[in-house]
Amino acid sequence: MAVVYRDEHADLGLLLNRRISVIGYGNMGRSMALNLRDSAFPVLIGNQADTYSFQAYQDGFEVTSIADAVVRSDVVLLLLPDEVTAQVYLHDIAAGLTPGDTLVFAAGYNVAFGFIEPPPFVDVVLVAPQAVGEGVRDGYVEGTGYPCAVAVAQDASGQAWARVLAVAKALGALHRGAIELTFQQEAELDLFMQQALLPALHSVLHTALEVLSREGFPAEAVFSSLYMSGELGYIVSKWSEMGVLPSLQLHSRTGQYGILSRLERFKEVKLTRQMDSVLDAIRSGDFAQEWAAEYADNYPRLDNLLRRLQSTTVWQEEQEVLAQLHQDQR
Repeated sequence: MAVVYRDEHADLGLLLNRRISVIGYGNMGRSMALNLRDSAFPVLIGNQADTYSFQAYQDGFEVTSIADAVVRSDVVLLLLPDEVTAQVYLHDIAAGLTPGDTLVFAAGYNVAFGFIEPPPFVDVVLVAPQAVGEGVRDGYVEGTGYPCAVAVAQDASGQAWARVLAVAKALGALHRGAIELTFQQEAELDLFMQQALLPALHSVLHTALEVLSREGFPAEAVFSSLYMSGELGYIVSKWSEMGVLPSLQLHSRTGQYGILSRLERFKEVKLTRQMDSVLDAIRSGDFAQEWAAEYADNYPRLDNLLRRLQSTTVWQEEQEVLAQLHQDQR
């Protein structure tokens, strides 16, 4: 079993007199900066002059350039999008790092796939929330925490583990327990969820919508029954609380029998092979190189894929149904 760290394993005193900067003030950067400040640690924001830096000013933070923030800090949280982080690191961050600094990543991606190679004199650690920025903030404010992974890729100081746990505690990431992983494991798991589970779910949902629409069911009823009612989301949320099988008790006997008696019909060798192939491409670094090339070309395939899906009848109909069902909220 993996090691799970909780609040009692961390000492916030290790962050006293440490200068903390958050690089990037997007959804995750803003949430983490606010959490750190609410834990009584001053935070310097490093961001280019744009709407995000303006938001940071409005939130009461001191904002400066990324390069200046790194020079003035010894705990640096890198909270930029995966595809831009390596370039920003090379241009604005690497030269400002000094011995004893702690470089904190929120995703293992760039270190795991070799896009960033920090100098040997800094601690390289990971606090990776398994939640979007809003969930990280809400979990802190509500005191419930959020799922998280922690890792150490490089322990230059001999205190990297103690430091990463202190940062995680200040972020509210230890309330529910943070799982110890490697940078590689965190990156692979995150990408696998995005490339295997979510595409399969999208495909199943799209097929179900097409079948029911073809058979003449009202569009409003189809979308509501499958997911717009919130029932599906509620059931999935209960999986994380109760477990997948125990949550079956939330269904009627009819529902339980329907689920279990038809389960085998959807187990296909092809699906297993497809997921194996996805994982192989992730582990080999093939996807990382594919995504780097896509970013370098300014996302042509991503834009094309989005346009193609947005033009399909099912998803156009979805927006019409949403507008109709929610018109009383406008």
